[in-house]
Amino acid sequence: MSGTRACPACSSRDLTEIYRLEAIPVQSCILLESAEEARQFPRHPLVLMFCGGCGFIFNAVFDLSLVDYASATEESQHFSGTFNRFARDLAAEAASLYDLKGKRTLEIGCGKGEFLQELARQTGTLGLGVDPGFIPERLPGAQGQQISFQREFFDPATIAEPPDFVVCRHTLEHIPEVGRFMQDIVQVLDGHTAAGLFFETPDVQRVLQEGAFWDIYYEHCSYFTQGSHARLFRRAGFDVTGLYLAYDGQYIIQYAAPAAGRPALPQEDDLDTVRALAARFPQKVAEVRRHWTEFVRSRHAAGQRVAVWGGGSKCVSFLTTNGLGAEVAQVIDINPFKQGKYLPGTGHPVSAPDSLQEAPPDTVIVMNPVYLPEIGAQLSAMGLTPELVAV
Repeated sequence: MSGTRACPACSSRDLTEIYRLEAIPVQSCILLESAEEARQFPRHPLVLMFCGGCGFIFNAVFDLSLVDYASATEESQHFSGTFNRFARDLAAEAASLYDLKGKRTLEIGCGKGEFLQELARQTGTLGLGVDPGFIPERLPGAQGQQISFQREFFDPATIAEPPDFVVCRHTLEHIPEVGRFMQDIVQVLDGHTAAGLFFETPDVQRVLQEGAFWDIYYEHCSYFTQGSHARLFRRAGFDVTGLYLAYDGQYIIQYAAPAAGRPALPQEDDLDTVRALAARFPQKVAEVRRHWTEFVRSRHAAGQRVAVWGGGSKCVSFLTTNGLGAEVAQVIDINPFKQGKYLPGTGHPVSAPDSLQEAPPDTVIVMNPVYLPEIGAQLSAMGLTPELVAV
């Protein structure tokens, strides 16, 4: 299947289908109050298309009207010490690269505001966060002199002054019309040639290599490699000033500035590699899905208790993509705002780690390997020694 529509990033029609799911929950971070409500949560197909022109991957049947980002969603990872250290280090890196004291920083898709608050603390920047899902009571004292929030979708028309620095972390992957979004960035900068940009986005090259189906879910309609990420920015009139992978190779970190003729970075040249990975992906992802389905079902059939640690999007995709339900006895998350809520699609309740002491698991599947040391230490402190594996 090819040539079905134009690529949202580069307008090429050199498109190939690489992955299809007939029905997955249209939101995976939503907080649901009952198992029944969770099991009845709306689903929709997903069809990933690969653009041979620029390497961008997107869900060709994504419908933004099905996703309510202003609802009770819970995407924050800041209850993890591992993630907090990472975020603090990123803020420190930005502080080392830019003099932001007294300058205006705009964070698009600021979530609950934790990173913007940390950036303001470290740099003295005047921060404005924009996100329809921002919850004021989650960040007491944040509406002070240095930081404020607009609880809405990003619209250049509602930003009073051009920013000196634009931050956008884990938001670009939620935007279907990425080319149009870049034009909104150009508009909000309003010709400010000294402005800096910092974007953080999941890396899809790892997903292609590993067949990581758990990192494919409905809200993520846009998928980038380092190269396709950089090409999107260069096409919109920006130079890429820094580009690398972070967080155990999972996230793209990119700095950019209005174009001034800076040369391309070596890691931008990845199109041939990504084309080959995309061609192999259908077979790879089928193999990985079979492996994990058999892994869980064989343990359940043997009478073992299987728990999944990480009650977020990865878990929802891991379970619903492969039709896993009763085979998983427990879903654990350290985020207190997830505990007592139910996962869309399967209806699993999300529990606190200490619940494992009441019903010790035989196997714990960790939804992100970067948290293995942190989770292993928590299990050990509870006197539990289950089989511990990461996807």
